[in-house]
Amino acid sequence: MSATPLILATVSVPAPSIEYRDLAPMLIVFGVAVAGVLVEAFAPRQSRYLIQLILGLGGMGVALGAVIGLRGTNETAVVGAVAIDGVTLYLQGTILVVSILGLLFIAERRSDRQPVRKEGPGTWSLTASRGVDAFAPQAASMPGSSDEIAATRAGVATTEVFPLTLFAVAGLMLFPASNDLLTMFVALEVLSLPLYLLCGLARRQRLLSQEAALKYFLLGAFSSAFFLYGMALLYGYAGTVRLSGIADAVARDTSSSHTLAVLGVGMLAVGLLFKIGAVPFQSWVPDVYQGAPTPITGFMAAATKIAAVGAMLRVLYVAVPGLRNDWRPVLAAIAIATMVVGAVFAITQTDMKRMLAYSSVAHAGFILTALVAANTAGVSSVLFYLAVYGLGTLGAFAVVSLVRDENGDEATSLSAWAGMGRRSPWLASIFSLFLLSFAGIPLTSGFIAKFAVFEAASSGEAATLVIVGVISSAIAAFFYIRVIVLMFFTDAPTTSATVVSPTLTTTVVALTAASTLVLGIFPQPLLDLAKNAATFAH
Repeated sequence: MSATPLILATVSVPAPSIEYRDLAPMLIVFGVAVAGVLVEAFAPRQSRYLIQLILGLGGMGVALGAVIGLRGTNETAVVGAVAIDGVTLYLQGTILVVSILGLLFIAERRSDRQPVRKEGPGTWSLTASRGVDAFAPQAASMPGSSDEIAATRAGVATTEVFPLTLFAVAGLMLFPASNDLLTMFVALEVLSLPLYLLCGLARRQRLLSQEAALKYFLLGAFSSAFFLYGMALLYGYAGTVRLSGIADAVARDTSSSHTLAVLGVGMLAVGLLFKIGAVPFQSWVPDVYQGAPTPITGFMAAATKIAAVGAMLRVLYVAVPGLRNDWRPVLAAIAIATMVVGAVFAITQTDMKRMLAYSSVAHAGFILTALVAANTAGVSSVLFYLAVYGLGTLGAFAVVSLVRDENGDEATSLSAWAGMGRRSPWLASIFSLFLLSFAGIPLTSGFIAKFAVFEAASSGEAATLVIVGVISSAIAAFFYIRVIVLMFFTDAPTTSATVVSPTLTTTVVALTAASTLVLGIFPQPLLDLAKNAATFAH
């Protein structure tokens, strides 16, 4: 019996074309993050802090230059998986600016002026002679254990926060640039996992910090599952995960219901609205903002919202513009609930970080108001609002970190801020500037931002949202002004809080306060930039 020869046919698979120039900003940040991991593995302990700081700031500075160099680009890259267009470049530039300031805030090592005895492991550390940072000296140690106490006395610096932050920044940059749902999900996980870790690394109030991290992780995993389910439904409907392919499938569908597509978009929206902090997915926001180290809270509150709103912009305006009659009413209801819940619940708070957390929820509602407009004015106003909000929020949390009680802890209780205008008039004045901007008072950037989103909503036939937004702004102004009155017109308590003035954090406060004032008086250049950037590559 003769053997039949087996003939194997060879099939050549063409290699995908990778446009490295278009991807340069993200690749630079990813590369610097990997280099940071290598520094943690091989660099001498006493030099890690300085190397990580130079790597992080230098890498993001070069990436920002690459973003500027790509201005005017409108194309897709990596076989259509990533879109490099006006919206992407504007949001990536905004994320990088906020992240550079956020990294300065995270790098602060002089917030605590209490003497630290040089004994035990880690006497080599920078902070043993200069004070300690906001992060746990040994994240793997049990809170209150002998190992952690010894590391605290030695002032051990936690330098792994730098590569973790850079990985989060890289994911944040990819998230709004994703042109297919699979890439978007990968970006979602890349930005989320480092943040879950960073939220549990507070040096003080470790158990509260670890509780916040666990809540964020569990609810974040739950929302990611919804995102995956929505992606599967849309793939079943369109046969592709490419956003433009989904839009073509919706255009070809002659039925009036589009049931599978609507369900898929709804599931996707759960994952995105969770990151934005919109009602009814906002329950994690106050707990996580309060428990996380304040530098991480400020960075997360600013940068995550920018990236998540950018991703939602791309899904709604590129993938399913043909379903706007279905998603606009739902998004409008969510925007109304988010504005009202954020404003009302903020009034009842007695902790400064929780108050700012509910303020963040209310601002998410204002941003969604412009998304409902479903026009170019809505896109440009959202872009401007995100830049203004990111800078102001980071500055506000930086101010909160400067106020300390007699034990050296952050004095986040509202009562501790009484009489702050007399003890530290400059700090109280700058914080008042941020609060007035959040309230939308004229001559601040917040006023211009709210005016822009309300005007866009009005042009998009969403006048009801404008009315609710104005009422919510009035409610929000009450608790912002209450804090100002507390600082300037209330007597200080018997044991008043003290104000520290570390160099890096003070620099962040000064830069963000200046931007809040300048963009309130001369907003036109940034408004024009946002208007010109409101383009999508399909």
